[in-house]
Amino acid sequence: MKKAVAALLIALVAVTLCACTKTVPNGPSAPSDNRKVEISFWTYTIGGWGNESTVADKIAAFHREYHDIKVTPKIIDYADGDRLVEEAIAANKAPDIIMEGPERLVANWGARGLMVKLNDLWQSPTAEEIYDSVRPACRDANDDYFIYPMCMTTHCMAINKDMFVKAGAWDLIDEETHTWSTENFFKAVEKLNTYCQNDIESGEMDGVAAVYCLDQGGDQGTRALVNNLYSGTFTDPTHTQYTVNSEKNIRALSALKNTPGIIFDPTIAGGDEVEKFCNQKLAMAFCWNVFMEIKAAKDYPDCSFDIFPMTFPTDDGKVNLQGGIWGMGIFDNGDAAKIDAAKKFIRFMLDDDAHYSTAVIASAYWPVRDIPDPYVNNRLMTEYAIFHDYFGDYYQVAPNWADTRAKWWKMLREVGAASNDDAIQAAVDRYFPKSA
Repeated sequence: MKKAVAALLIALVAVTLCACTKTVPNGPSAPSDNRKVEISFWTYTIGGWGNESTVADKIAAFHREYHDIKVTPKIIDYADGDRLVEEAIAANKAPDIIMEGPERLVANWGARGLMVKLNDLWQSPTAEEIYDSVRPACRDANDDYFIYPMCMTTHCMAINKDMFVKAGAWDLIDEETHTWSTENFFKAVEKLNTYCQNDIESGEMDGVAAVYCLDQGGDQGTRALVNNLYSGTFTDPTHTQYTVNSEKNIRALSALKNTPGIIFDPTIAGGDEVEKFCNQKLAMAFCWNVFMEIKAAKDYPDCSFDIFPMTFPTDDGKVNLQGGIWGMGIFDNGDAAKIDAAKKFIRFMLDDDAHYSTAVIASAYWPVRDIPDPYVNNRLMTEYAIFHDYFGDYYQVAPNWADTRAKWWKMLREVGAASNDDAIQAAVDRYFPKSA
């Protein structure tokens, strides 16, 4: 997509990397000090919800309607957000409301008994409209809900179209469906590696693509890449067993490791890979979604090439993209009045259609239920909407998810250092034994 197209969204939602934790001002309609209930609202940097003014505006709108509730927001990033939340939990100072995804709200804090059950919120007529593909991820095995969802997206990958055309690899992708086969993916890497060889040898480029494995940042991209290449899976259909150690996934890891032009880099995470891609140090990026393109338009104004979003390559034509679902949950801090106030906040933001639409637009992602198209006539969002047809299994609620994510990137590090296929198998066995 041309940067001129991406720029259409800049006026719609302000973007910030939010490199540090921020307490957000209350805005022009700051509540008076005599409000009866005070609650805290923490949000990870979810799309435009990582922007101070965006959050402040949403809080101000709530304050104008609820004069007896004071909401103090804080933005936390993904680099140290988990640590900050755990420290707050340990000090009995957990936020009243937190916004993130089911992997934390359901599979982590909910499973530990720290969250309020939101079953009553799910009884509303509005909740009945939430998509069937979203609902299972929001509840545990006992059908208790710990998150009320706001938005969703599908992660994908991106390629440098200009470089693909010059390398003679553009005809290896399906431009209309944004898909390609595993065979054509490796053919494209070969062509690009040949075309870019001088730049790679001189240090102008790092390689054609990078399997990043510094930490968990952006790990959804590498999981989707490995699983799609030869129709592997990450868990079983019931999300009770991890299926990483399979012949299909081993084959994919081996193919990536043994393909010239694809590097395993333990010094970068997904965000670093995106930066290298935007600076043309890489010809493709595995950590991508629509918000990455919005950020690219803002953060890399000299990036002149045409970004073309793609599905991950598959050997059978059945693409399964990793999805992202985000919403709000309530920590059980033992105060009924605060819990009630927190539920009013969630209903205001996510149940009322008018406020809900603006909340979704602020995220720069898509609604989890049918509402009038919030992005009508927006070419960029329309382009990326095609990827929702490839939404795959949301398995991030499997047991011990946080530990499993750490095992994944540590395993990738060892695969990258492996000298042969036996060493690759040993690395997978170490972190994902077949009996686990």
